[in-house]
Amino acid sequence: MPLMPLHGLTVIDCGQVIAGPTLAMLLGDFGADVIKVEQPGTGDPVRQFGKARNGASLFSKLLSRNKRSITLNLREPRGQDLLVRLIEATRADVLVESFRPGTFERWGLGYERLSAAAPGLVLARLSGFGQEGPYAGRPGFGTLAEAMSGFADMTGEPDGPPTLPPFPLADNCAALYGAFGVLAALRARERRGGRGQVIDISLLEALTAILGIYFVEYDQLGEVPRRRGNRTSSAPRNTYRTRDGRWVAIAASTQSIAERLFGVMGRPEVLAEPRFQTNRDRVEHVEEIDEIVGAWVAGHTRDELVAMLVEAEVAVAPVANVADLIADPQLEARRTLIRIADSELDRVLMPDVQPRLSATPGGVRSAGPALGASTDEILGAVLGLTAGEIEDLRGAGII
Repeated sequence: MPLMPLHGLTVIDCGQVIAGPTLAMLLGDFGADVIKVEQPGTGDPVRQFGKARNGASLFSKLLSRNKRSITLNLREPRGQDLLVRLIEATRADVLVESFRPGTFERWGLGYERLSAAAPGLVLARLSGFGQEGPYAGRPGFGTLAEAMSGFADMTGEPDGPPTLPPFPLADNCAALYGAFGVLAALRARERRGGRGQVIDISLLEALTAILGIYFVEYDQLGEVPRRRGNRTSSAPRNTYRTRDGRWVAIAASTQSIAERLFGVMGRPEVLAEPRFQTNRDRVEHVEEIDEIVGAWVAGHTRDELVAMLVEAEVAVAPVANVADLIADPQLEARRTLIRIADSELDRVLMPDVQPRLSATPGGVRSAGPALGASTDEILGAVLGLTAGEIEDLRGAGII
């Protein structure tokens, strides 16, 4: 098997909750050796989030996959010293942290000290609002970014409240931008005499970047996006309920697809009407278009409708839930979901690594470990501590 593209890279993951650990997970997925540093006793707060089975955090099984876990109390000077020693001993390439801005400096772990231990260190710092500015010191969670970025304000039905996503959208956007930033910084390191740098990743700014087109439109047209439910800049484009109570999504995003859709419906004359001739016309009269399409969809079961529209090359998909996806032949054929052996859960299902590289693909080597599973191994083999020294640290609450 070929070496993974990030083989030989050492990442110290001091991230907490979602964004930081996800960034480190992405690096581990492609072969980096990721050492996750967690608070003794409680671990990463994400271990208390969501559901558990057999006492094991399911969130942690995913976000800490391909990682080794050690416990280290960074609030204590001895713990801080051990982190610096670990960076130096491993010649760490990347350190990920997602504490409130100023916390690492207060603990004596500013970049000057960390980079002295490993001059090539890339420090990826994730926070709600960035390392500076009037909001920098506020607690920052993805929910706040999803509210402040404009996402919630434009999401939901026109007569309904602003709607937050039911999954950590801002955190994952920040993690993806952060992983890209880390790789860019490592590439730049080759041209900067081996020197690392600091990456400042804001959850608010990451989601703001995703919504970029709306700022361009506001600047040029003075338009503030409004809640439109599933409707957007093309029509028909919506979810429609079928005869058997299921749902499908149809997207007639181009004129040719719209023509094929109304042809299958047996209503080609609809597009001959002036108010429906072009996409802009249909968007202006979207309620009428959705009523026509919805009435037709309601006369068919989901499966027969999908088969009919796929054959006609109309963009359609069933509105699937998690159980549907596990049985989906496309995901099965591409091994999108995989089962990983685990000491606490026996086997656990999770998404495989994305994206797919043809020559040096990533892979899931292990699910997230139990808290501190590698503490003794790393402190002994990497830092050279004796069993007695390790027990002394444990007794003092440092590990």
